[in-house]
Amino acid sequence: MKAAVIPERGVAPVLTEFREPEPREGALLIEMDTAGLGGWDVLGAYRLGIEFPCVIRGEGVGRLKDGQRVYFGERSVQPFGAWAERTLVPAEEVWAVPDDVDDKTAISMGIAATGALVPLEKAAIQKGENVLILGATGTLGQIALQLARHMGAGRVVAAARSEESLQRLVSRGVADAGIKLGGADDVAALKDTSNGGFDVVLDLVCGQPLLSALKATRWGARIMTIGTGAGRQINLDIADLLFRTLSCIGTGQRPAADRRAIWERLLQIDRENKIAIDYLDFSFDQAAEAWAAQVEGPHAKVTAKMR
Repeated sequence: MKAAVIPERGVAPVLTEFREPEPREGALLIEMDTAGLGGWDVLGAYRLGIEFPCVIRGEGVGRLKDGQRVYFGERSVQPFGAWAERTLVPAEEVWAVPDDVDDKTAISMGIAATGALVPLEKAAIQKGENVLILGATGTLGQIALQLARHMGAGRVVAAARSEESLQRLVSRGVADAGIKLGGADDVAALKDTSNGGFDVVLDLVCGQPLLSALKATRWGARIMTIGTGAGRQINLDIADLLFRTLSCIGTGQRPAADRRAIWERLLQIDRENKIAIDYLDFSFDQAAEAWAAQVEGPHAKVTAKMR
């Protein structure tokens, strides 16, 4: 079969022939329709424990032997993955897609939306509170802005490094304001836009942006860190954390049944609120270009039609 294959550690994927997945007990064979790509696919592609050569794992929507349409996340049986004509996935990770949900929505409401919903619910946003999303222009950030509003936030602010993407979020009404990070004084810019101090910060990047955001929060603020794109180590002045709560949350390491329930709840939220997401669409033959786009940080959800 044709697949987007990572030949060895540190090497970009290439479109080539790859061995067919063979049925096995406890796993389901899926004929692929649409594949998604995210930051974790790039970050995790060359980690220890990966068997090479391997297919880009990704997430996707496809069909079972009986024609049933299904979604699965980044848990294909190694060395298979979503970026191939067929893949093999543990049965508990294969979830039926409702007829009224398109492929791209099913994918976006999976890993990315779960990463937004779980920490925001733990933050327990109160009606009218000020919410800041750090690293807001990616798929997870775009979803988080809209979920925060859905949960009752009074003011939702996006912060990131791409001014163009921030302006697009504001013009669409997804964010009330956008703050370009990396300027002369990020702390002042955040404070000026905080409406007296942020009550909740969803931090997707850590590093210096987190330290700057802390100074723009008010007493009682809840800061939820789930990503480390701007740095894993911080030099924290504990005084900035007084009367505030900083939580580091892993969003994906939950039993399959729990993740499926979250995904189904997100599909319902999307039905009721129509969550808008930027997409960057490719064909299967453009797998290498899709990978390169994800490496660069596309500020959009990368997807591809497999056929």
